[in-house]
Amino acid sequence: MRIINPPQANEYPPYAIMYMKLVPADGLLLKHLQDCFDSIKQLIYALPNEVLYYRYAPGKWSIKQVLVHIIDDERIYAYRALRFARNEKNGLIGFDQDAYAEYSDADNRELDNIFEEYDAVRRSTIALFNGLPEDAFNRMGHGTGTANDATVRALAYHIAGHELHHINIIKEKYLCERF
Repeated sequence: MRIINPPQANEYPPYAIMYMKLVPADGLLLKHLQDCFDSIKQLIYALPNEVLYYRYAPGKWSIKQVLVHIIDDERIYAYRALRFARNEKNGLIGFDQDAYAEYSDADNRELDNIFEEYDAVRRSTIALFNGLPEDAFNRMGHGTGTANDATVRALAYHIAGHELHHINIIKEKYLCERF
């Protein structure tokens, strides 16, 4: 797999540092994406079924909803990366992550079904970034307002860091309180 060097701080919105700092800076992003997927799958399948529905506070998502949120976010950010890589000039609209979670019906899906989708999206994301021309990674695109501008490589790192962020939350808020 190709090397994708980490983005510089001027390549993503300030809030995204919370994701960027979680990803190893060795350029092996695509390998990390695959390895993280494998680790998450192993972690989640080792949990008792009832834990998948646990919410650590009122209004918080279940683990199944978190998994589908990770999938949704990855799909959206990979689409943004594709648009920016192809030098799209039209701005993007945002998305309401809470509405996505509410209408995902994640808690009524089988875990196998969620991971089938997760795997398909992950393989698609890796194929997208593996196939982009090298110069596309430095291309800056415009998100929802200029405060959300990012390069293609920053979006790739966002996907990886966002996933790690949520897995850390699962481990800290969902599992530590239960086990």
